[in-house]
Amino acid sequence: MAAFLNSPGCGGACADTTQFSLTMAFQPVVDVSARRIYGYEALVRGLNGESAAAMLSMVTDETRYAFDQACRVKAIQLAARLGLDRRLSINFMPNAVYHPEACLRLTLDAARDYGFPPELITFEFTENEQIIDRDRIKSIIATYRRYGFQTALDDFGAGYAGLSLLADFQPDIIKIDRYLVADIDSSATRQAILAGVIATVRSLGMLAIAEGVERREELETLQRLGITHYQGYLFGRPMIERLIADEEIDWA
Repeated sequence: MAAFLNSPGCGGACADTTQFSLTMAFQPVVDVSARRIYGYEALVRGLNGESAAAMLSMVTDETRYAFDQACRVKAIQLAARLGLDRRLSINFMPNAVYHPEACLRLTLDAARDYGFPPELITFEFTENEQIIDRDRIKSIIATYRRYGFQTALDDFGAGYAGLSLLADFQPDIIKIDRYLVADIDSSATRQAILAGVIATVRSLGMLAIAEGVERREELETLQRLGITHYQGYLFGRPMIERLIADEEIDWA
């Protein structure tokens, strides 16, 4: 496995992915209608259990691209080692990607070298990261699709742009943020907002995933609104270098 990627298409910089000491925690995304784990999101952690926030706090503008690449490689390496056979969601930093084809090279090399099917990879970009160049994001999404990857908009409803992002980008998946999910069972306002979001997502042919589901009452309300896919502590916490199995989920 190459540790470096030299490419003028990636800003002319050498991405030294060996400079970061990190690992991944995997949190299940479940399909309650099928009572099956749909996939897992890879969440960066330090080797001593440091949080994602702690790891991201060490990233600078100069190391952003290398960190992004290191996270991709580590997620794929661990997913292959753990025998993951569902979708693998990897977070990427839109503002770290220069020319998307060149920046995908290391991802494709990692998938080939570790024997992980690239068609199972979903790349998530977050609404919470301010999008500097929207045309570039359109190009990234188009390129990723051309290579057979799915894309997801994470943290929908809690960030900079909200619905305006959907006007510009049409990812495959929308992940609805905990901000809209929390206590939705007792909030008519949140229910009305989310009903509109779900109708929009469906009309655009996307999959909606509700994030941060922690309570049965929230789940029941979200099910009534028509959501079938979920991620949250109710189903499983992130586990460092471990995959929660279907039979470990409380489907009752």
